[in-house]
Amino acid sequence: MKLFTIGFTKKSAEAFFTKLKLSGAKRVVDVRLNNVSQLAGFAKRNDLEFFLREICHMDYVHVPELAPTQDILDEYKKNKGDWAVYEQKFLELMRKREIEKRVDPAVIADGCLLCSEDKPHHCHRRLGNPP
Repeated sequence: MKLFTIGFTKKSAEAFFTKLKLSGAKRVVDVRLNNVSQLAGFAKRNDLEFFLREICHMDYVHVPELAPTQDILDEYKKNKGDWAVYEQKFLELMRKREIEKRVDPAVIADGCLLCSEDKPHHCHRRLGNPP
């Protein structure tokens, strides 16, 4: 199963959609906790779904089960938390949610996990791949 990731920050709409078109992904799997109030207008759920369909001929699905809780996110972002602690808490959350039972692998197969972070190094999207 192929799995891609992308973040929308620090990208123009042109760069973002071009990367997606060239990726070979069949759908964007939105793993954001909040997918409606983002800084980039093209990344808001309804607009994104339209642009993906029209520009990239891709499907869109929001899978909030692969998003952190607001508490985990706030502790890391607002309180400048430690990435290792965030990673540990996020992976524990995934275990508790039993994502391997709740998220159909067909939904993410050949998909591109979307979050806001520009790079995946300190983003949960690189951790959201069910075993």
